[in-house]
Amino acid sequence: MPHREAGDSITLKAVGYSPANPGRFGLPTIIGTVARFDDTTGSLTALIDGVLLTAIRTGAASAVASRLLAAPDSRVVGLIGSGAQAVTQLHALTRVFPVDRVLTWDTDPSHAASLADRVAFLGLDVQVAEPHRIAAEADIICTATTVPVGGGPVLPADAVFRPHLHINAIGADLVGKTELPLDLLRRAHVSPDHPEQARHEGECQQLEPHEIGLSLGELCADPAAADALRSRLTIFDSTGFALEDHLAMEVLLEVAAEHDLGLRLQIEHHPADALDPYALTPTHADAGTAANTAAMAVNRT
Repeated sequence: MPHREAGDSITLKAVGYSPANPGRFGLPTIIGTVARFDDTTGSLTALIDGVLLTAIRTGAASAVASRLLAAPDSRVVGLIGSGAQAVTQLHALTRVFPVDRVLTWDTDPSHAASLADRVAFLGLDVQVAEPHRIAAEADIICTATTVPVGGGPVLPADAVFRPHLHINAIGADLVGKTELPLDLLRRAHVSPDHPEQARHEGECQQLEPHEIGLSLGELCADPAAADALRSRLTIFDSTGFALEDHLAMEVLLEVAAEHDLGLRLQIEHHPADALDPYALTPTHADAGTAANTAAMAVNRT
């Protein structure tokens, strides 16, 4: 997933989706690594874990969409899927809404039961509830599941939803994998994060082009366009794209610099003769970097 800021930098994320990871290996479902390169020289300037970054930026995107489309006084959040993404989805929403109650459900009862402990730092009333109850009581619902291709929907088609309900649909990230019933999509204003990508692998796979509403980018550029949408059913079709990774990396790098976190390493080989890759003697600049790195390692020790 690449993003380029011309003349400044290129951010590139390699990411894997492995639903069996938590049960088989005790690893996150989504694992990734994000690299930052200088756009002028091509040199690698930073390397960062993509697990936390992806979870945080996905939650942040939902909060931005919800602030535009959901009722401002939304207090009840429903979570269909109680895994890792549920934590950051809920955390982000509490930054912009007066949330006081959470209803959650998961195909694995232990995931739903453990969510309260994982989000205890938020101080909220977290209850395990069936999807029909979540649909009836929630102001905002986030669907973040590992439903298989063709296995949806995860919200019941016959549920009675609140008229102003806003849904952040997070889990559709493969061709044929969707979480929401088609009738629900057609009744709502569906706002994709990246329209072309969403038509390929998001909830928008189920819709014709004319059935898709304003994108998140269009709403951010013209927030007034969202005013008339807050009193009706709205859906954010979140497929995740590289600009989000780039911005999240910017924030994390700023935090690392502010708190002196991270490790400086010389990964690239810069030969003494730029035309001879076998010239193993480091350049003067590399020698200085190596000395600085050694000094940093000593100081940290």
